[in-house]
Amino acid sequence: MADNELAFTPATDLLRLIATKQVSPVELTELYFDRIDRLDARLNSYLLLTRDEALSAARAAEGAVMHGEELGALHGLPISIKDTQMTRGVRTTVGSLVFEDRIPDRDAAVVERVREAGAIMLGKTNSPEFGLVGTCENLLGDHGRNPWNTDRTPGGSSGGAAAAMAACLCPLATGGDGGGSIRIPASFCGIYGIKPTQGRVSSYTGLEGPGMPNFFGQQGPLSRTVRDSALLLQVMAGYDSRDPGSLREPTPDFLAAVDGDVSGLRIAWSPDYGFAAVDPEVLEVTSRAARVFEELGCHVEEPDLVMDSPYDAYGPIYEVAAYASYGQYLESHGDRLTYFAKDFIEAGSKVTGAAYARALGLIDSLKVQMTALFQRYDLLLSPTLALPAIPVGEFPEQIAGRPAYPHRYFSFHPFTYPINAIGHAAASVPAGFSSDGLPIGLHIVGRKGGEETVLAASAAFERARPWIQHRPPVS
Repeated sequence: MADNELAFTPATDLLRLIATKQVSPVELTELYFDRIDRLDARLNSYLLLTRDEALSAARAAEGAVMHGEELGALHGLPISIKDTQMTRGVRTTVGSLVFEDRIPDRDAAVVERVREAGAIMLGKTNSPEFGLVGTCENLLGDHGRNPWNTDRTPGGSSGGAAAAMAACLCPLATGGDGGGSIRIPASFCGIYGIKPTQGRVSSYTGLEGPGMPNFFGQQGPLSRTVRDSALLLQVMAGYDSRDPGSLREPTPDFLAAVDGDVSGLRIAWSPDYGFAAVDPEVLEVTSRAARVFEELGCHVEEPDLVMDSPYDAYGPIYEVAAYASYGQYLESHGDRLTYFAKDFIEAGSKVTGAAYARALGLIDSLKVQMTALFQRYDLLLSPTLALPAIPVGEFPEQIAGRPAYPHRYFSFHPFTYPINAIGHAAASVPAGFSSDGLPIGLHIVGRKGGEETVLAASAAFERARPWIQHRPPVS
């Protein structure tokens, strides 16, 4: 197999080639480093490469295969790790100059699990400062860029992971999603990403000291195929006593779910959640994609869904978390913070206790509304985002002729953060392209605990409208 074709081979197939001694983990690791060396100067998808560690691990993985040892679920497979996830002995900046020299003593839980499964870490992928926005900019270097058009952002906060995945600078990538940070870059970069149910994957950070309440954040996979994400999610998921929000229930069989039958599913389609401005071209592509589920034997309806200002529920809690986590750096390191980090920290400092309590109440109301919806439907479809990939370094002032609402940093992903607020499982599947060649994603939302249905629907759509053959210019 030619090197270029090998690089674009799905992770599940690569694992089979490794286990049957047709491909060496060393060969594979060197192949991805070669691609990174040739292509990543145009994308800035990696903040740090762990070349020596990776090649050493690859040699050990090759030895285990040759000696017939028991192999882990990701044995010998290269993987990228998002730089918001702590890595023992490897610099982890969280996209900030404040932490440019930090070398953690412990791995985050997701890093522990992929290492234990035998994966080989290629390096740390780019993220906006503190993972706060849906683009990929910080003060550590150039912006992260989109392999479909390098003048556009790959999205965020898992922007580097998605760009690397789309350009095949890795075969699998870890991400995290606190307001859309897996699904936003998956949509912008034309790949697959799933945010699991809140608590499905441990959010243990590896850092000492009391953690902040984790209302919204969830770690998850990004990949080029649905089956690859199911594989990585199977490794990442499971109870962890170090995470107070970790689910104790048994982990479902996500790989089996990929082959699930979706005929007969009751599906709701909402073009705007009752409040969002959406680009007409995005609506055209995603509404056409939603109708594919009728071909698959599902019942698709458009209910009268109206979410009443969901940012009023989500925003104050998100802003307070930014202030509580990073407010101490505003005075001591203010000149080393991005403008948007300062904005969120300052906004969080002004949220009153009453406003915070009111936001918690609004989230409860949103949960009740969505629980009622999911008593009637198995899935909710919408556009993933209101726009195709936006220009690097910019946030939209208008969408579809309407002023950006409700917050300029969140206006282009109105469909993602409400789902973090309610904790449900959700994914973005590639649905098509804009007239200027930018990917557009379809958002698939399931019940809380509904990853199996989301994966089954995603895989059924993938079989009906394959996307893996599409390759970006930078690849």
